[in-house]
Amino acid sequence: MENPMTNPEVVSTKEWLITILLMIIPIVNIVLLFLWALGGNANPNKANWAKATLIWFAITIVLYVILGVTVGAAFFMFDGGM
Repeated sequence: MENPMTNPEVVSTKEWLITILLMIIPIVNIVLLFLWALGGNANPNKANWAKATLIWFAITIVLYVILGVTVGAAFFMFDGGM
């Protein structure tokens, strides 16, 4: 007999459709991602997906900050520093 922790239950198509639908809702999506990634009660497949999604969110935010600082500095230098 296999250990359920080594072979977790497959996430059904219906559950993935509901998950993707929930990800459309602002604020709820971030809360659910943290809940699934860090809560410990989610299916391991969904938990790993949530962790990967949060990592991509963090990478995106860092890139936008770098872009904003770069563009802001370019405008500041173009303007002659006021």
